[in-house]
Amino acid sequence: MTEPRFHVVLHQPEIPPNTGNIGRTCLAVGAKLWLIRPLGFRLDEKHLKRAGMDYWPLLDWEAVDDWATYRERQPGGTIWTFTKHASRPMWEAEFAPGDTLLFGSESSGLPEPLMTRDPDRNLTLPMRPEVRSLNLASTATAALYEAVRQTGGLPT
Repeated sequence: MTEPRFHVVLHQPEIPPNTGNIGRTCLAVGAKLWLIRPLGFRLDEKHLKRAGMDYWPLLDWEAVDDWATYRERQPGGTIWTFTKHASRPMWEAEFAPGDTLLFGSESSGLPEPLMTRDPDRNLTLPMRPEVRSLNLASTATAALYEAVRQTGGLPT
């Protein structure tokens, strides 16, 4: 298997369809999906199919128990943290192959220690003030495709 283009990390995701949509996007661009437990759903076949993840066997993915385990398994690349609390828009980042795109859970976002470890790497998707937040799958897809665009796009 070739090295993944990027690493998309979902920290304690809660909603199976969001994870399914993000997994589909990862598969589409050659990224690896990492899930940090606890998860708000089970990873058995019934729940995966219900979430629309029938392509799951094709996806490069892994579930780990915590952030420290992820860093042991994937020590390289820049870590970009996505949060609505950041002031730096994602298109100001300079993405590179092997980078990590880190997202928090749908209801509570990322824990404070993950957001404060390197504040210059915290990114946001700017939006009008009338919108509280974007859906996790929408945010991850926009961020991942921006990273792909910056690194030369996809082969046609």
